[in-house]
Amino acid sequence: MHIPENYLSPGTCAVLTAAMAPVWYMSLQKVKKELPPEKLPLLGVAAAFSFLAMMFNIPLPGGTTGHAVGGTLIALLFGPYAACLSVSVALIVQAVFFGDGGILAIGANCFNMAFLLPFTGYYAFSLLKKCFTTGTMLPVCAAGAGFLGINAAALAAAIEFGIQPLLFTNELGQALYCPYPLSISIPAMMAGHLTIFGLAEAVFTGTMLAYLTKAAPAFSSAADRYADKKIGASLTALLALIILCPLGLIAEGTAWGEWGPEEMAALTESSAPLGYTPEGMLTGFSLDVLFPDYAISGLPDAFAYILSAIIGTALLVITFKLWGSFATLK
Repeated sequence: MHIPENYLSPGTCAVLTAAMAPVWYMSLQKVKKELPPEKLPLLGVAAAFSFLAMMFNIPLPGGTTGHAVGGTLIALLFGPYAACLSVSVALIVQAVFFGDGGILAIGANCFNMAFLLPFTGYYAFSLLKKCFTTGTMLPVCAAGAGFLGINAAALAAAIEFGIQPLLFTNELGQALYCPYPLSISIPAMMAGHLTIFGLAEAVFTGTMLAYLTKAAPAFSSAADRYADKKIGASLTALLALIILCPLGLIAEGTAWGEWGPEEMAALTESSAPLGYTPEGMLTGFSLDVLFPDYAISGLPDAFAYILSAIIGTALLVITFKLWGSFATLK
């Protein structure tokens, strides 16, 4: 679901970044007001969970892959505004250091995965919880909310892809950016997310919430209660995810809409090769990142993947730790 560089026009990216600006501002204000500075490092732990969840690629018949995001779970633990900041920072780290998602598309990816996903999941959970009042049904409600959240994000990404050939073409009628119209992008994106990838998000969200509910029967979304009782278990879970993350390499293929420019001409549209590479993908913005696709020169893929997971986790935890330290000093 990570939109790569130059799949969306610079104008589309600018509009979506502008749309995220007030959301980020409101999220900062909410977190400053509701979360004590000493608890801010927990958002780094939550961001690390999201970062690692997105490294576990899941195969889909046909050669594409996808992953969970974890945004709904974070929203249920800390609230949707805190989840927005947490997932946004995770997406920025992925783009800047690992090339997972475009730099110009950070606003678009955050709009989809850090705004629509956690807010949809959070409010869906609130509605579902009213229908199932027993505590034993909370994990089921969380699973359903996670499913709805990730599908809202996938639909938004599909629309963003699909409007590009309608709005941006050259004199030959060829698309300048993503070449696939809505009639292709929406079914292609939603097929995986309404099935395997949505199920993965549902299982991740419901299972983790069930674990926390069992470990702390008085569990609520209050971050301080979570901090006091579950920080050690959270770090243990992070370590387990880091060790297991090479499982994400088993899935072969590329997620739909995340191909490299060199692959575009050979891709098919309605069973026929596209036959060209969109000009915007060839001449657009590019940045050489330190660890492209979580690979590190000279290391086997599995070790590089683990090291990338450690680096990403450390960056996220340190970022929020520094924020908490700075906020405490003020």
